[in-house]
Amino acid sequence: MKELIQKYRELIVYFITGVLTTLVNWAAYALFVRTFGWSVAVSNALAWVAAVAFAYITNKLWVFRSYNWELRFVLREAVLFVGARILTGIFEIVSVPLLVSLGLNATLLGVKGMWAKILVSAVVMVLNYVFSKLIVFRNSGKTKPAGAGPKTEQTEKA
Repeated sequence: MKELIQKYRELIVYFITGVLTTLVNWAAYALFVRTFGWSVAVSNALAWVAAVAFAYITNKLWVFRSYNWELRFVLREAVLFVGARILTGIFEIVSVPLLVSLGLNATLLGVKGMWAKILVSAVVMVLNYVFSKLIVFRNSGKTKPAGAGPKTEQTEKA
């Protein structure tokens, strides 16, 4: 069992941070609407920003183990990360109504089009992982934090 967990550590941690990111999004949205009385649109936009910022930090540190904090490096990663999230966000905004209009509009738990939302969310989660793995954190500079053990060839290249 331990070998399976180690083998799929990255995917497991990605899933856990994804759930936490969703909770950050929902909590921020609720805070902005209920506490500050802001509009749904403004609250949703700010909740998205909070969730993407949380996702960047957790993906950087825990999922892809990118410990390089050099400003130029972080800016590159952050711009790529946000850009990828904007692309998948646009995909989601377009895809859910499209699938509903094509007939995937069955009601689930009293919500019309929820099957389309679930399907698109699953695709978005996979796309976000692929973009993060292959583009955003591909040269992640996996240097170990100070005092985390001896230097290796990999940490010296970063």
